Amino acid sequence: MGRLLGADSHPERREATEESCHRLAEELSRRPVSDIVGFAERHAEALYRLDQEKFGTLPVIDLTARFGSPFPQSSDGFLYARCAVVAAGQAVWESVFFDVDKFAPYTSSERDGEWLLYVPDKAYELATGEEWDRSTRYCFESYSNRDGWPDLRS
Repeated sequence: MGRLLGADSHPERREATEESCHRLAEELSRRPVSDIVGFAERHAEALYRLDQEKFGTLPVIDLTARFGSPFPQSSDGFLYARCAVVAAGQAVWESVFFDVDKFAPYTSSERDGEWLLYVPDKAYELATGEEWDRSTRYCFESYSNRDGWPDLRS
């Protein structure tokens, strides 16, 4: 995914912008529907695996709350930060698991990866002319990975 989003070899510059995600959706739409489904599954799994307390409790790196205290990530902000990590490429994605501090830059309000969420749906629509009401094996919504959030287990 990250390889397709960035035009250069610098992972820190790969971002899920509206333009790059639209290009990715167009490229995927020219492939078999099974490739679009596969992309959606791998994308959901990558986001699910990043859904961990050690990443979700990091503060937003470029914002502060009242009196200078750390500004917590919202559930949507955490999802978009995970998208930004995925967009940065496999090497970045793998590195954050070994060093949580490598995730921190992606919490920035400037590193929003939300557009990556819409790529599979847009690719499917471009390929078939129909909307895709899909579900993937892994739920990528924040706090859905119970192993990643042991204190949330009921």
